[in-house]
Amino acid sequence: MVIAQKIHYPVRVGVVDKNQLVVRGLRSLFDEDGRFDLVASAHDGARLLDGLSMLSLDIVITGWLMPYCNGRELLEALATRTDSPKVVVYTGHVDEMVPREAMELGAYAFFSKTEPPERLLNVLDSVARGSMVFPFMSKRLEVSVLKQLTQKEALMLEKLCLGMTNQELAAALKVSPNTVKFHLRNIYSKLNVRNRAEAVALYFNEGNMAS
Repeated sequence: MVIAQKIHYPVRVGVVDKNQLVVRGLRSLFDEDGRFDLVASAHDGARLLDGLSMLSLDIVITGWLMPYCNGRELLEALATRTDSPKVVVYTGHVDEMVPREAMELGAYAFFSKTEPPERLLNVLDSVARGSMVFPFMSKRLEVSVLKQLTQKEALMLEKLCLGMTNQELAAALKVSPNTVKFHLRNIYSKLNVRNRAEAVALYFNEGNMAS
């Protein structure tokens, strides 16, 4: 069961895209919907990063191929900050590895510009509630490293993939927050990953959450 995060509407959104037509289209879409407020836009990630501390954003929608600071570099920069906004990669780039790379770098969602833009609204709402939204990625590891996990660790990883915080994990599993941290350290060590984003990416790569 997913424990949804409390949302304060409108959700504050920033858009990073080299094409101003995309920004205008999203602004119009948000104005009609009412759940989202586009409070900032930039041509590239560098400009967004310059003003991020003053913006108090909930979500950043970013393209992938941009000058100066592209989607990959923006995600890497945000990973070094505390209280960074959730990132949704919104691109027309067709490389099938981009969703996987975005996930591994800590993005919350990937949405293709080939899809009807109205569907992006549901993706943003899910992300605001703490969920991750990615297309099914069928490539699987030849040897499942997940088999190294104990039953409790595997259960915790499954719930981690639902977007649960440490506090929510503790409540769901009826353990203390310190116990959660202990198990997470063991999970990261066994899977040879550095953080929850990489653990979730590995779990998705295994195909265990295909739908």
